[in-house]
Amino acid sequence: MTAPIAVPTSAPLERAARGLNTRHTGVAPGEIAIGVVIGRTGEFFDFFVYAIASVLVFPALVFPYVDRLTGTAYAFALFALAYVARPFGTWLFMTVDRRHGRSVKLTAALFLLGTSTMAMAFLPGYASIGSASAVVLALLRIGQGLALGGTWDGLASLLALNVPPARRGWYAMIPQLGAPLGLMVASGLFAFFAATLSAADFLDWGWRYPFFVAFAINVVALFARLRLVATPDYAELFKTRALQPSRVRETVRVEWRTVALGAFAPLASFALFHLVTVFPLSWIVLFTRQEPTRFLVIEVIGAAVCTASIAASGLIADRMGRRRLLGLSAVAIALFSLFAPRLLDGGEHGEVAFMLAGFVLLGLSFGQSSGVVTSNFAGQYRYTGAAITSDLAWLVGAGFAPLAALLLASRFGLVSVGGYLLSGALCTLAALRINREFARKVV
Repeated sequence: MTAPIAVPTSAPLERAARGLNTRHTGVAPGEIAIGVVIGRTGEFFDFFVYAIASVLVFPALVFPYVDRLTGTAYAFALFALAYVARPFGTWLFMTVDRRHGRSVKLTAALFLLGTSTMAMAFLPGYASIGSASAVVLALLRIGQGLALGGTWDGLASLLALNVPPARRGWYAMIPQLGAPLGLMVASGLFAFFAATLSAADFLDWGWRYPFFVAFAINVVALFARLRLVATPDYAELFKTRALQPSRVRETVRVEWRTVALGAFAPLASFALFHLVTVFPLSWIVLFTRQEPTRFLVIEVIGAAVCTASIAASGLIADRMGRRRLLGLSAVAIALFSLFAPRLLDGGEHGEVAFMLAGFVLLGLSFGQSSGVVTSNFAGQYRYTGAAITSDLAWLVGAGFAPLAALLLASRFGLVSVGGYLLSGALCTLAALRINREFARKVV
């Protein structure tokens, strides 16, 4: 029997947070959207600065005792730890949410996220503390993952449930804008320091500055989100929309089918995500003689293209339906996987074509992958179920993608990376077809 869901309005810390916002009235989708974008941009920025450093810094700083390829593979293995830890973070912070309220949960989670990321700026290398450097980096990466599980604020679900039916596609893409915006800032910062500093200075101290920026961004994100979730109006809206935390174990037991299919439905876009944002940089650094700064600038441009493509996905989805767009984009990604390896291995012009085409497809597919199963969950499980589904989708689709792609490419060539991407597209098509009920509801 389902346990009653505690509404954390009586928690002293929650009441204190709401007291700061008593003058805020009115609930508008546009206001929710702004809070969502700011929050997601901060989260993705934290992850992208780590991803870029995994290629440009950590192999030499933390793993200098192995060759560069092996060191990058080790860094990508640590990269995956955050995705493994994320579901545990959801479980931990959902407990905090039930007992102390959403504001307390967000404050603790974003503080942990910002602190874990900023602490990487002080990471001593192997030359200073030996193998303990990798242990410290792994612990900080796990801290990022736990924190990200706690940053689920329900605003994306609230946005999806609080907009006109004819504009659901447009508003569904808004949370996804945080990814390219975070990538633009992270890539731009690394490109600036790599271009203006000597290689020795960059490896010694230049790479650390983007990690300091992460803490400031998280402070801004925290206040932007608390301004919404800690107000009486939004608290009441969360309550009336049944967006209250349920127990993770109970949610999985009752809603396991929706959780499983929701994790596989966006697999094509999530697999493509790191194959155009993280893996290509490692390929350029390890297997070509090109300067990484040039490729970081290409990533900034690609992220801008992705932003426009995500916006376009909202307009298209409102015309043809979200499910159809997800299916068609999965087919397009499958076709892209057939010639993507040749483009990436086709010199400078081929790389640009690979990145631009990849980011266009990523925007169209990723733009509609946010909360695609939100309406499938029973009301009392929607808030927690959406968080768990997101955790598993990122774990299955993206967590090990850079490592898998690098190992496949180094052993079997880039063609095998295309096969990896193709498998993700096929999983998406299978998930959309298996669950007809899911297909009817995702509109």
